[in-house]
Amino acid sequence: MFLSRFVGRTALLAAAKSESSAAAAATAAASVAAPTNPNPLEQFFEADRNPDDEKPVYGRSWKASELRLKSWDDLHKLWYVLLKEKNMLMTQRQMLHAQNLRFPNPERIPKVRKSMCRIKHVLTERAIEDPDPRRSAEMKRMINAL
Repeated sequence: MFLSRFVGRTALLAAAKSESSAAAAATAAASVAAPTNPNPLEQFFEADRNPDDEKPVYGRSWKASELRLKSWDDLHKLWYVLLKEKNMLMTQRQMLHAQNLRFPNPERIPKVRKSMCRIKHVLTERAIEDPDPRRSAEMKRMINAL
């Protein structure tokens, strides 16, 4: 009886050790293949560029006609991308202002704000067109919370 318990426990321990070593090997392989996780706060700062590089060209704001073609989910995702961009730009502007430096490309902030306002406008249009008054009111509440 004692021998069967001992053999059973050693078999379980050996299996557990092999599983943990396999998991450790997989983790090590993943860490070698993928770069280390950056600091989440780095999202609020634009990547540094080499001064020798050309001045980057930034896009335009979204048009309402383009946004009307997007689905609700796409507009939701785009809203948060724009919000993240706006936060990054405002952080960068504040940081440079504190150092008495000029903010490069200040025209980017109005482009992002216009796009966000246009998304709200398109969503409000959809809420008004909705035949169900309860759903329309719920959508308007959600849009105004943005």
